[in-house]
Amino acid sequence: MKLAASDRHVVPLREATKAWGLVALQTFGGPAGQIAVMQRTLVDERRWLGERRFLHALSYCMLLPGPEAQQLAIYTGWLLNGWLGGLIAGVLFVLPGVVALLALSWTYAAQGDTTLVAGVFAGLAPAVLAIVVQAVLRVGGRALSTRFTVGIAVAAFVALAAFAVPFPVVVLGAGVVGWLAHARNPGLVVAKAHADADGGPTPLIADDALHHARPSWRRNLAILLGGALLWAAPVALVAAVFGRHSIFVDQGLFFGGTALVTFGGAYAVLAFVAQKAVESYGWLSGGDMVKGLALAETTPGPLIMVVQFVAFLGAWHAPGSLQPWQAALVASLLTTWVTFVPCFVFIFLGAPYVERLRGNRSLSAALAGITAAVVGVIANLAVYFALHTLFTRTHLLEAGPVHLLAPVWSSFAWQPAAIAVAAFALVFGLKWSVLRTLGVCALLGLAWQLL
Repeated sequence: MKLAASDRHVVPLREATKAWGLVALQTFGGPAGQIAVMQRTLVDERRWLGERRFLHALSYCMLLPGPEAQQLAIYTGWLLNGWLGGLIAGVLFVLPGVVALLALSWTYAAQGDTTLVAGVFAGLAPAVLAIVVQAVLRVGGRALSTRFTVGIAVAAFVALAAFAVPFPVVVLGAGVVGWLAHARNPGLVVAKAHADADGGPTPLIADDALHHARPSWRRNLAILLGGALLWAAPVALVAAVFGRHSIFVDQGLFFGGTALVTFGGAYAVLAFVAQKAVESYGWLSGGDMVKGLALAETTPGPLIMVVQFVAFLGAWHAPGSLQPWQAALVASLLTTWVTFVPCFVFIFLGAPYVERLRGNRSLSAALAGITAAVVGVIANLAVYFALHTLFTRTHLLEAGPVHLLAPVWSSFAWQPAAIAVAAFALVFGLKWSVLRTLGVCALLGLAWQLL
């Protein structure tokens, strides 16, 4: 591979676009699986980024509202190919999920039967467990260089899994702890052996060659005003065409506002979305919401894409002057737009500052604390995903401050468990690629459904 020398495209744009297309097709399993796919593709296989640079970007993305995995794609795409690379990476990251969920939403609304497609996805969900566990082991092995950072990861996992501590509190607390620990003893956060090492395969591209930008008030103002106009333009357009009180305007304003407060990922905000969509707006039923979440869980892309399904059904049931499928299509695309446009603004605005502060040891220590907490977060997501994949029912154990989600053991689902075992054997035993593993498991799920 011949690497370009320009600051704008440190790898050929065509090659980067192809890589992001392949990544997009593997983004199953929520943020844990998605981060694992990007880490393996960009750091381990293509070696475009170093492990430390990748985790530095991830730590910043974890602080932002919205889907952190998609924001990480935008950030790393920007590092490699500037703003155009960030746009391509961010758009491709969600495109397969948008198309897949649009097709599933139409099938569900028009025919009420997703049996065949559900069979394919029933095989994908258990396979993702192996990918997520692989992510925990890989990221943890490289990010947890001291006993202190291991303690931060364990504390983050326990805080989320057992005490229901809000995600932003866990992440910000880890950052503060990392900063304070560094001030007291730098060796607590970064081991001496790791202080100058990258911790992963040697990247083909030097850190100094990656894209950078000089922050300025003119640049910031242009990004803020341009992003706000792009974000609001479709909502203004549907208001002009269909009227202020149309369902499209209601959905655009609601989901646009939701995109700004989704700290902690989709799970943290889905309860609020479900309550408003079902009880306040009446866009769909509670049963529809559960099925939509199941579909979103098993399609590529961020889980927050379930809002596309909500908007689709809402407009399908109240199409106004349009045909149901026309109204549903407009609602789906509008909701997707207002949900993901802010992600690009956050990255293009903040990434240059994060890059300039990369050499600041105190900030690096704070981000190292956040990175350690990320390992605990991914582990917690892995447990959550396993509970909902291997068991059909769960219940909440409460005792004082403890709020622990536990399985109903009698609801153990042996079919997905068997596929999960096969996926673990393929990934860890035979060292198969993720795409190959997902393909085999999808066929197993389809065969099971047909039988």
